[in-house]
Amino acid sequence: MSTDKLKEYYLQLGIDEKVYNFCSEVEANLKDRFEEIDKIAEQNQIKVIKAMQEARFAEEHLGGTTGYGYNDAGREAVEEIYANVFGTEDALVRQQITCGTHALAIALSANLRPGDEILSPVGKVYDTLEGVIGVRPSKGSLAEFGITYKQVDLLPNGDFDFENIKKSINENTKLIEIQRSKGYDVRPTLSVEKIGEVIKFIKDIKPDVICMVDNCYGEFVELIEPSQVGADMVVGSLIKNPGGGLAPIGGYICGTKECIENCAYRLTSPGLGKEVGASLGVTRDIAQGLFLAPTVTAAALKGAIFAANIYEKLGFKTVPDSKESRHDIIQAVEFGKPELIQAFCEGIQAAAPVDSFVTPVPWDMPGYDSQVIMAAGAFVSGASIELSADAPMKEPYAVYFQGGLTYPHAKFGIMMSLQKIVEKGLIVW
Repeated sequence: MSTDKLKEYYLQLGIDEKVYNFCSEVEANLKDRFEEIDKIAEQNQIKVIKAMQEARFAEEHLGGTTGYGYNDAGREAVEEIYANVFGTEDALVRQQITCGTHALAIALSANLRPGDEILSPVGKVYDTLEGVIGVRPSKGSLAEFGITYKQVDLLPNGDFDFENIKKSINENTKLIEIQRSKGYDVRPTLSVEKIGEVIKFIKDIKPDVICMVDNCYGEFVELIEPSQVGADMVVGSLIKNPGGGLAPIGGYICGTKECIENCAYRLTSPGLGKEVGASLGVTRDIAQGLFLAPTVTAAALKGAIFAANIYEKLGFKTVPDSKESRHDIIQAVEFGKPELIQAFCEGIQAAAPVDSFVTPVPWDMPGYDSQVIMAAGAFVSGASIELSADAPMKEPYAVYFQGGLTYPHAKFGIMMSLQKIVEKGLIVW
């Protein structure tokens, strides 16, 4: 397709010529960054294929089971593949895990007992996990079962506060909860290398402590995962990076044999563990999604970098900034005004293949302490590996953009977000 024809398509979809030209100029300078991402994607792709071949993954595994799900060979093969890819002893990969928060809740409650304490060395946990732990009172929280929580904030420059981490570790410290991504915060995302450094520091102080990493949005962004630098468990959602846009539901927990066994008993029932849980025909989508995950993640990363360069050039604060290394797929843009967030999300929604005609509005979303606006016209409801954006309607009024199963779609979403902002007269060119 010629450049003129491509431009014509964008103009037909509502992009002004000035917006198109501005975005094209920005994109032209990103070739080297995109090539680096493609190299990482290639290595991760081969790693996944190698794991599938070593598990002797076969067509017979693609079918499903019903009822109790006993002797589900496909489910067992997928879990073997996940353990191999993440470099762990075992894995629990189930569609019965409803979301990332559910996966984290299982991992925590399965491996903690009354009197134990959780320590977060990265500051506050993600909003929905506050209810799980009991930071924000919630029915059935870990706090109700006598499990306590402590956190050590990151230093202003984003580094770990090693001195206060050491002071906070005590005889009751049982589990370290490390959130890799930023959540609804504008702190830096943690690299696998930095995660490995804090895990080593903590294990040197208390070797038997369990180190768990909330790996959401970080899978396949780098060449290795936190489980390969000392994490006892890595936890995530299948409708984010590792599901590749195909998994319709589910979550994963990869880790030590003991931790995963505990998680399986918590997910199902004591005495049953991993032996039950019918796959109900979704094994094909989960496996093929994992196969696609490295390249889908690469597309989302390119979209995030494109977004950072667009909005940084317009004078907004971006986290990460346009030149920083990337450790997850999320791009934060600090707008400072609610109307800019609204316009941005309207643009992302307008670029969607599903529900493009819908206008996103803030609402009281379960698990959050303020109204949240979300834009996502996705094939899988709520799948944030697909083009999406969300923001809590509170200071500093930062929006969090992620996903895009293909780079062209992510690019179009960012162009449309800028288009909506321009149409509303919210920036001066």
